[in-house]
Amino acid sequence: MPQHRIFATKFASVYPLYVQKAERKNRTKEEVDQVIRWLTGYDPAGLQRQIDQGNDIETFFAQAPAMHPNSSLIKGMVCGVRVEEVEDPLMRKIRYLDKLIDELAKGKAMEKILRR
Repeated sequence: MPQHRIFATKFASVYPLYVQKAERKNRTKEEVDQVIRWLTGYDPAGLQRQIDQGNDIETFFAQAPAMHPNSSLIKGMVCGVRVEEVEDPLMRKIRYLDKLIDELAKGKAMEKILRR
């Protein structure tokens, strides 16, 4: 089965779209970074390194220090698909991130987004 094309997309090309989506709703780049770091375990330098190196999304998630143990608590719909029902582990991680950015853009409190 061929891989989905999003896997080969550069994270650096998707990242500004996440920031734009958040900023349109009066959220900040720092909040986007906080959400990404919470999910993946990257520190600020590690996240910036991934962007600067131009790694694809598959590599971005493969090199993530540690997916947050509460990431399995992320539930809901993204693009008409239930996040918790996505079978492919990489696609599920991508959908987790999409869902978190959606919640940020919708004005949800950071404590709830980070599943505290």
